[in-house]
Amino acid sequence: MTTTAATTTTATTGTAAVAGPVPPGAPAGAGLPGTVGSGSYDPADVTFLLKDLSSVALERPTEDREEEMQRGRHYSEDLPVEYQPDERYLALYHQALERSATRVALAVGLVSELVRVRKPAPVLVSIARAGTPIGILMRRWYAFRYGLDVPHYAISVIKDRGVDLNAVRHLTARHDPAALQFVDGWTGKGVMTRVLTEAVTPLGLDDTLAVLADPARCVPLYGTRDDFLIPSACLNSTVSGLVSRTVLNAEHVGEADFHGAKYYRDLEPHDLSRHFIETVVGRFAAVVDEVAATWPALWASDRAPTWEGWAAVERIAERYEIPDVAMVKPGVGEATRVLLRRVPWRVLIAPDRADELAHVVALAEARGVPVEEMPGLPFSCVGLVRPVRAGGEKPQFHTPQERWRPPAAGEARR
Repeated sequence: MTTTAATTTTATTGTAAVAGPVPPGAPAGAGLPGTVGSGSYDPADVTFLLKDLSSVALERPTEDREEEMQRGRHYSEDLPVEYQPDERYLALYHQALERSATRVALAVGLVSELVRVRKPAPVLVSIARAGTPIGILMRRWYAFRYGLDVPHYAISVIKDRGVDLNAVRHLTARHDPAALQFVDGWTGKGVMTRVLTEAVTPLGLDDTLAVLADPARCVPLYGTRDDFLIPSACLNSTVSGLVSRTVLNAEHVGEADFHGAKYYRDLEPHDLSRHFIETVVGRFAAVVDEVAATWPALWASDRAPTWEGWAAVERIAERYEIPDVAMVKPGVGEATRVLLRRVPWRVLIAPDRADELAHVVALAEARGVPVEEMPGLPFSCVGLVRPVRAGGEKPQFHTPQERWRPPAAGEARR
């Protein structure tokens, strides 16, 4: 496939920038040399603090990767093969985006306003890569609503490995540490919340995570706690700036490096990253009055985490005799990820939410995965990972999920 690198113009400088990695020795203003730059996004919208590993062969077959992960290999050492959707699935994505863009815009406005109460001039730090589209949308909200030019970076935070300390040092050398606001897309069990707290609290940084949707009820800054489809969860890199998941592999990432990622230049003809952003931004005007009318009540409400999501996952694990809750992926975003890049066993859906889950059902059908309705499910859907170890051996993950179990989960189960 022959592609031509996209050329963009930054909103602040008017200078041309080629999408994707920034080569060593690049002129000032072109981005950080040796990184993936801004991916395929407008350079004004985000700076990825990720080492460019585009030339490294890191992808492994899904089945092989899953078996190695269940033998203890860490997921950040390599990458899954990027699933490329067919025309039917892409049509479902576009339908979902059209249907939910206004709802996403409303949630963006609400979480942005909650953050601004605490930090009038935030520096947004999204967790690559699911958090990055949300960070861009929050940045755009501040520009739309207040005329603010808010910095936004995307960095790597990896379960069991922590936050990219070199990226944090880069940020704190250039910005007030108190202004840093970590952003992610949604919560599932709440593991990333726990990972972030453990990683950044010793550094004296605010560990409060802001998310678009918090169905796990584990963060106080959110746009909604409803488990609804965020369309950016439907696709992989083609809605995330053509940037891969983050990689931490000692063979390719040195002690002085940022964590790594790849830029998929061959997918540029299929990129929907900017289309997603502009579609949601186009709905801001339709929700601005509702945001203004409702965010004060949300701020004043009891938003304390209850960790009900983790408790629900433990109940599901018991019911299906699943040995580690790492194999239970709750919420529409996490269930979609299971179908896109893991070895799925089955998908559970709430009967009253089935009409909203056409893309999940389509993915499950394509992969031959059974879909079961489960009355009383506290999420729209839940994905279950299939044990794949030979001989029926019990999976042994790098770190058992019990390590991240919040103390409050026991209270939520009562």
